[in-house]
Amino acid sequence: MINAINLLKRRQDLSGEEFQQYWRSRHADVIAKLPGVERYVQSHPLLDIYEAADPPYDGIAELWANDSQAFRVIGGSEAYAAVQADEENFLDRGATVLVLTDEYVIKDGSVGEHGVKCIRLFKRRADMAVEEFQSHWRQGYGPAIAALPSLLRYVHYQARAGGYAKGREPAYDGIDVTWFGSVDDLQKAFDSAEFQGA
Repeated sequence: MINAINLLKRRQDLSGEEFQQYWRSRHADVIAKLPGVERYVQSHPLLDIYEAADPPYDGIAELWANDSQAFRVIGGSEAYAAVQADEENFLDRGATVLVLTDEYVIKDGSVGEHGVKCIRLFKRRADMAVEEFQSHWRQGYGPAIAALPSLLRYVHYQARAGGYAKGREPAYDGIDVTWFGSVDDLQKAFDSAEFQGA
């Protein structure tokens, strides 16, 4: 299973709330018509974040399909052309970032309907090889984060090997997602000694 992670930036004439409303209530229906999509998830920043400053991205869309061929079918479909046309209504398409990833569940668990998740974007050090980064991130750093107090679920999304082909470089080498029961639990976990020592 391949996960296409899209880091989205809203059109600047829209507020964060307007962006989220359109994305959730209108665009999701357009996405639902794509062939071969196994799963689609939208992650929306908490609206109070906008009171301090614009977040780096206004949302993250995750779209799962079985393999590369499934994504080629999606990309060549009339439904995908409709998705691109609808994106003009709420996205700054030039600022959107796509990373194709493989998913690794580090800690599995259920999350209640009021749970929150934290999404972090990783870029390896310039002096570090891709394989070295991936090995340390999954086998060293991953278990340390999995031990955070109150952590319910933890997943790594690792950039696919094809993202590095022919000298290319993906925007991010990895993306991790942690789930907690509440914002308070999340804050305590990232303030904890376990996180400071990770």
